[in-house]
Amino acid sequence: MSLDAVHAALLASYENDGGINHLDGVNLPAQESVNTLARDYMHLLFPGYFEATALEKNAVSAHVMRLLSNLEQRLTAELEKCLRFARQPEAAARAATLAAEALGRFPELRRIIQTDVTAAYQGDPAARSVEEIILAYPCVLVISIQRFAHVLYQLGVPLLPRMLTEYAHERTGTDIHPGARIGTHFFIDHATGVVIGESCTIGNHVKIYQGVTLGAKSFEVDNDGHPIKGVKRHPDIEDHVTIYAHATILGGDTRIGAHTIVGGNVWLLQSVPAHSIVQQKGDNLLVRPRRKQEPSAAANFEGKSESWSI
Repeated sequence: MSLDAVHAALLASYENDGGINHLDGVNLPAQESVNTLARDYMHLLFPGYFEATALEKNAVSAHVMRLLSNLEQRLTAELEKCLRFARQPEAAARAATLAAEALGRFPELRRIIQTDVTAAYQGDPAARSVEEIILAYPCVLVISIQRFAHVLYQLGVPLLPRMLTEYAHERTGTDIHPGARIGTHFFIDHATGVVIGESCTIGNHVKIYQGVTLGAKSFEVDNDGHPIKGVKRHPDIEDHVTIYAHATILGGDTRIGAHTIVGGNVWLLQSVPAHSIVQQKGDNLLVRPRRKQEPSAAANFEGKSESWSI
């Protein structure tokens, strides 16, 4: 087929095969701009870690103001596109207000994210320094981005929260929906192949390993067979829970009690009481009380649990 023929066929496809065209519509958020937003946010969280040259203390003030200014401008522009897509009135003014509110959460986000770094350092005996954690552990990127996206999700912003978490998903192989509510001291060891659904809640001092899924059993559908949005579909994980590799925990009414250990490759569709050990033995699921001499892999996390809301 000649280039002219391909050109004509594509134009015909755009005309006749709807659903994946966005022509004559509002300007959508730009992927590269969103990726830059995510990168600048990480630089703001961890000054001196990702710069090409060393950051001197006397230069921090100017460095942070430059990042904040860039973030405010870029975030406001992308928020306005999102609001226009959602047909919200006074999109420009609303975008500026939302950007200011989101940026105002950054100091609290940074305080919470520091607990995640601490959890990773204390939860992995292979870690040699906090610098190694921040520079080389994918959990830092994916959890930090999700916490920012969660702020935007709470503010009712369409499109942009998912685009931010997909940037981290693409980089790490870990998919955390921006709607998931996550407590302090969260550590995902190896941070690949992990999926955490929209309505999942995770308590403080939780540690999970690679390949874990916190997902939905099934979807409620309407009379036309379409999934019903906004219902609780994903499990709740209480404080000081450890979930080992490739465990699958499903269901909006499934709750894993505090101080529980969920073994590797477990397929779990039911709630588990606190202080339990869950193991998969062939086709059988074994749940037994956890003895005091069986510490969780998260037991060496220091500091007291905190509740937080941003």
